[in-house]
Amino acid sequence: MKKSADARSNDADETRNNILAVATREFADKGLAGARIDEIAEKTNSSKRMIYYYFGGKEELYRAVLEQAYVRIRGREEEAEARFRELPAEQALRAQIGQTFDYHANNPDFVRLVMNENMHHGEHIGHVPGLKERNRSVIAQLRAIIDKGIADGVFRKGIDPIELHMSISALCFYNVSNRYTFNANFGVDMGAPKAMKKRRDQVAEIILAWVKQ
Repeated sequence: MKKSADARSNDADETRNNILAVATREFADKGLAGARIDEIAEKTNSSKRMIYYYFGGKEELYRAVLEQAYVRIRGREEEAEARFRELPAEQALRAQIGQTFDYHANNPDFVRLVMNENMHHGEHIGHVPGLKERNRSVIAQLRAIIDKGIADGVFRKGIDPIELHMSISALCFYNVSNRYTFNANFGVDMGAPKAMKKRRDQVAEIILAWVKQ
């Protein structure tokens, strides 16, 4: 009995998602140069030929992994926008900082992918369609929070939302990207629950001190 068109489409989506999940781990752990299509195929429910069928090649698969990683973090931010919009500016900014910190902490593969892509000088991310437009959403969200904070007299004027985003991302990113070297150098396990909670609060306080009057 032949499968329906919907069933075949679901099978294709499942196969593609399985490939992306495995490829994400491989590229995050080994980078573009170190990851191997053969190894990815062995760890999926597909074949090397199927990977080429869906994605075209190793670089195209890597770019698809990057696209999915950024779409997920931006999607999470967009989902939270309605909740943040109803909050006072300071509370909204604190909530967004916390969400960003948690996302990085819970998705270390995202951090490693970004680190790997920076080692390639951003060569591939520019080929991901629609990413720049999607990234504008987080800047617009921060701009709205800033404007509300200025109007309420709690934030100072002259805050650039891109610089604010950069500062939030840098502080949240570091807690994952430098976790092992920091532990080796200073004996502080930045991944321990107590340390993460403390650092999460510190990051919020640092950013809020910078934006306040």
